[in-house]
Amino acid sequence: MSVTVRSFAKINLGLRIGAVRKDGFHELRTVYQTIALHDVIRVRVERGQGIDIRCEDPRVPKDESNTCFRVVERAMRSMRSKGRVVLEIEKRLPVQGGLGGASANAVASLLGLERAMKKALPATERLRIAAEVGSDLPLFLIGGTVLGVGRGEQVYPLEDLPSMACVVVTPQVGVSTPKAFAAWDGLCRASALEGFDEHMLSSPSQHPAELGSAGPARAAVPAQAKAATSAASKLTVPHVSDRMNELSRGLSAWLSEPYSGAPSGRGRPENYLLELVRAGIENDFERVVFPDYPELSDGKRALLRAGANYASLSGSGSTLYGLFASRKAALQATVRLRKQGWAVQSTATLPRRAYWSRIFDC
Repeated sequence: MSVTVRSFAKINLGLRIGAVRKDGFHELRTVYQTIALHDVIRVRVERGQGIDIRCEDPRVPKDESNTCFRVVERAMRSMRSKGRVVLEIEKRLPVQGGLGGASANAVASLLGLERAMKKALPATERLRIAAEVGSDLPLFLIGGTVLGVGRGEQVYPLEDLPSMACVVVTPQVGVSTPKAFAAWDGLCRASALEGFDEHMLSSPSQHPAELGSAGPARAAVPAQAKAATSAASKLTVPHVSDRMNELSRGLSAWLSEPYSGAPSGRGRPENYLLELVRAGIENDFERVVFPDYPELSDGKRALLRAGANYASLSGSGSTLYGLFASRKAALQATVRLRKQGWAVQSTATLPRRAYWSRIFDC
């Protein structure tokens, strides 16, 4: 039996980098948002043993260094199953693009494997396997709008944002995430030597209003997800720096905007997009990636000039995205940017219900 799965991408609505932890990873805080762009994964199980990864893109590894390989290997062990697993990866997303393509592929492989084997792992076991393999994987077991803390692997479903028109620009450069983190550490060390506190690394626009004292993020779990977007205390966790809490307050200010009663949930798209801008939510990686890759800074400016209400680097890059108030505005921007020579796609953010209804609808 062959199972086909859509492997949806993600963008980051803000990303704050904290201190290096004892395990060598950085403390992170971000809001992940799934979008409709995707790869396609086909999974089948045959007689024999081993894992066979097939992909026409030469940049995709086909051995145990592939996240799909590592997830399937662990899942087969957990299910106590035998067989030769064949994974066909149809790449449509950029490699090293900041859209979580490899992580999404791995989760799609896990979900496809369960269907092919006609076995289902407990949700806690899925999350354990995903978190072991990579920081970005667990978000794809939730979908929609997701708070990420820890090294990004601790995920909490937030009340879903309605679908927003999105334009994705993919410059022809690859950004190494380890090198981007190393550059950030260098910037922090240089700032410390000059006598600056770490919060001075924030850009001037990042000064959201104080909305209350910090508190734990427990209220962002599913049973209390709605409460998580109604108060600043719900998006903070203890024992993190002021810079991390600053982003949390900005996110809370945006996410707790009053509801309009419109069928789509929040009010008109341009209203909450403008609130996102006012909250000063930005991606820390831009401070170290843009100087090394000026074309990425140019791409962000091009999105804003084309009418994006909000534009940002996704993850450590190199993909940039812009959020627009309407699909018409996004399509017009796509035409304009293509004429300027940018590789660009028009898409939309994907709320949780749509994510799960479409993931197997291939």
